[in-house]
Amino acid sequence: MHEYTGETEFDERIVQVNRVSKKTAGGNKIGFSVLVVVGDKKGRVGVGLGKAPGVRDAISKGSTYAKKHLISVPMVGTTIPYDVYIKRGAAKVLLKPASKGTGVIAGGAVRAVVEAAGIRDILSKVLGSSNQASNVYATLEALKTFTPAEQGTPISSKDDKTQPTKKDVGKKASTSKSKITATKGRTKTGKKQKV
Repeated sequence: MHEYTGETEFDERIVQVNRVSKKTAGGNKIGFSVLVVVGDKKGRVGVGLGKAPGVRDAISKGSTYAKKHLISVPMVGTTIPYDVYIKRGAAKVLLKPASKGTGVIAGGAVRAVVEAAGIRDILSKVLGSSNQASNVYATLEALKTFTPAEQGTPISSKDDKTQPTKKDVGKKASTSKSKITATKGRTKTGKKQKV
């Protein structure tokens, strides 16, 4: 479903439709709650939950909320800058950058969010809950972790910053040797050997 508002075209994806009922004095009050993902496929995406007596009204409410709460996702070409793993409630989501031409390797909930954001190459895995709503919100949290300053930087740049200098390598080597020599004089039980 596509909706045009001004100059920007938004891509709407309905992830979940739930029929809910509430006990009242006059009988059961029936309604619907709809989870909607909205994105412009240019790095902006939002999620909204709409509740109303009819499905159309619920979709409209969810879509309006999502458009008011869009987040920007910095990208490197057609993928994300680096790996991210996030746990939100019972949901655990792992997102990994992929080379050009890989496509979107993702389940329904994660796919809806990343495709709406305009990410075309990504690897993902849902490790926790199978609840679609939980996974959508977890994916949105994961995309929020990327800061705008990282946009346009190569994928390996984060690793390059953390590479040790020659002095650090020397220090690590000396500490590891000292640990090895300290453990040579002990048995598996931790007692010193008799010489």
